[in-house]
Amino acid sequence: MRLKTSHLKEPKHKELVSCVGWTTADELYSCSDDHHIMKWNLLTCETTQVVKLPNDIYPIDLHWFPKNIGGKKQSQAESFVLTSSDGTPVYSVAWGPDSEKVLYTSGKQLIIKPLQPNAKVLQWKAHDGVILKLDWNSVNDLILSAGEDCKYKVWDSYGRLLYSSQPHDYPITSVAWAPDGELFAVGSFHTLRLCDKTGWSYALEKPNTGSIFNIAWSIDGTQIAGACGNGHVIFAHVVEQRWEWKNFEITLTKRRTMEVRNVINDAVDLLEFRDRVIKACLNYGHLVVSTSLQCYVFSTKNWNTPLIFDLKEGTVSLILQAERHFLLIDGGGIYLYSYEGRLISSPKYPGMRTDVLNAQTVSLSNDTLAIKDKADEKVIYLFEALSGKPLGDGKPLIHKTEITEIALDQKGITNERKIVFIDKNRDLYITSVKRFGKEQKIIKIGAMAHTLAWNDTSNILCGLQDARFTVWYYPNTVYVDKDLLPKTLYEKDASEFSKNPQIVCFVGNQVTIRRADGSLIHLNISPYPAILHEYVSSSKWEDAVRLCRFVKDQTMWACLAAMAVANKDMTTAEIAYASIGDIDKVQYINSIKELPSKESRMAHILLFSGNIQDAEMLLLQAGLIYQAIQVNINLYNWDRALELAVKHKTHVDTVLGYRQKFLEDFGKKETNKRFLQYAEGLEVDWDKIKAKIEMEIAKERERAAATPAVRASVTVQR
Repeated sequence: MRLKTSHLKEPKHKELVSCVGWTTADELYSCSDDHHIMKWNLLTCETTQVVKLPNDIYPIDLHWFPKNIGGKKQSQAESFVLTSSDGTPVYSVAWGPDSEKVLYTSGKQLIIKPLQPNAKVLQWKAHDGVILKLDWNSVNDLILSAGEDCKYKVWDSYGRLLYSSQPHDYPITSVAWAPDGELFAVGSFHTLRLCDKTGWSYALEKPNTGSIFNIAWSIDGTQIAGACGNGHVIFAHVVEQRWEWKNFEITLTKRRTMEVRNVINDAVDLLEFRDRVIKACLNYGHLVVSTSLQCYVFSTKNWNTPLIFDLKEGTVSLILQAERHFLLIDGGGIYLYSYEGRLISSPKYPGMRTDVLNAQTVSLSNDTLAIKDKADEKVIYLFEALSGKPLGDGKPLIHKTEITEIALDQKGITNERKIVFIDKNRDLYITSVKRFGKEQKIIKIGAMAHTLAWNDTSNILCGLQDARFTVWYYPNTVYVDKDLLPKTLYEKDASEFSKNPQIVCFVGNQVTIRRADGSLIHLNISPYPAILHEYVSSSKWEDAVRLCRFVKDQTMWACLAAMAVANKDMTTAEIAYASIGDIDKVQYINSIKELPSKESRMAHILLFSGNIQDAEMLLLQAGLIYQAIQVNINLYNWDRALELAVKHKTHVDTVLGYRQKFLEDFGKKETNKRFLQYAEGLEVDWDKIKAKIEMEIAKERERAAATPAVRASVTVQR
């Protein structure tokens, strides 16, 4: 990626240009110390003087009122604010992403001041020289600063340093974020630099401009304008962006031209567009390109005949793809399209701001769309992809701490769809997108995580935790057998990736990681877990066992054990647990097999996975009251066992008998008032209790034996 720069042969301003600002993607205003405000039309290449300022006003910054906020057009779109110098050393000011804080400079200090009275002010020394320019991006919540110490730096909103550049030859006079927060530009004397959001440099240009005092990005994020010390206004647009997927590499060679290269046979195709390319995404066998007016959908099997449809707005800020459809986000809304170009849905939620959404806060799968709320960062909104309606009961997912990144798994059925997220404490959690029961089970599966990605073809998760690269071959293990989770992981030392690496994608069995210096590293993981996922999804249990025996890896056996329990295949689960030496679980599985009824077996499989309430509910619905009571006795849930016995008027003496035995074993006396109340006048006779239990088991066996016959007779009658 690089910048292609241009400027006029002769400057239009007679003094240094102090600030620039875009009104549209093709119209710019510039202000200069010659007191003139000029309008630039990039389509007609015309420049006109708009107004001459009084001789005592020297402009230093220019801000246009936003054309739209939350999709609503603003009547003040033709208004702008112009600031001038009065000798106060506040060189730069920026609003916070939530518009409730202001960031400004004071000498070598950066200061974040909340607008609320008596709120704590955050202040820190950011540079060794006077800070000349800053910017705060609303999408990624990161801060840029530049100073006379010849460095530019990237900070988070807590004042923690994320990146510091090497000293340049001259003071850094300007910095500016691209609207989507993925790139930023840096200006200095005869210097214009394009950088990634993590700080490393994509490209360096050396135009003959003097110092660049101000940089402004166009609304669509494709080009920048710079205010130059020699009276010029420099223009630059971003070219040579690259997208990769499997054997295809696509490069934006010109503003309206893409080159497609198939690395297998070295075949090259050129894609020409009517308007300039703004955004593109390559995944799942499709290339989706948005220009200033249209959207193009190409299949990797045919680059000659794209599907084309018009866009409502030409400012697409994000494209996300899933296997069956893709998502476009612009200033007006969120739109889900099929690869045939049909609008599927347009989800909405209260206080929706599309201008602050990015790939870390929006996630798409074949059936679900997840969006992190910007107003309350503990909230994730979940939508049905096909209808755009809120998922389930309409309630969002709420976490106890602010969330920084979310990701949906890509395969499987809707009822088993999982979402993982990282919170502000860098803890990694997983939960089901569908709520089963009153509460949503949110389970922690990692710590010190800062980047993650789901595999595109199977539900395998990878992430970077502190100094370790981790692959969760079967994250759903936490819902089946928590003890197994550590045995289903692959871990590798990540120190070779240097500080703050980012996972770019996880396609097939290859993980692409970008290091802090911008270089890409490709890691290959074992292909066998993905094959195991495929066998299990097709219920090919014998093939799955054969695969594990062939690979002879404990991780594979652990994954198979969890998968088998999740799919209620206890025969395979027994083989897998035996292979990893979990003999106690093998014995428990054998005891489950010996249970007389299907309902009992299902309930004990749920108990095996820790789903106590679901197991009890299943037994009660099947009329197996004693078994439900006995489950609670075995788990020492004495109050619940007594409650069930009293409610159903059966086995009260059984509960009291087991309770007395439990207290005697530990040398304790009864203190529970309810148990004392029901023990009065009730004699515990173990012979009667045992007889009742045997009778219950016999009844269950009889019913289980009779059930198939009844079903057969019903079939014959039909």
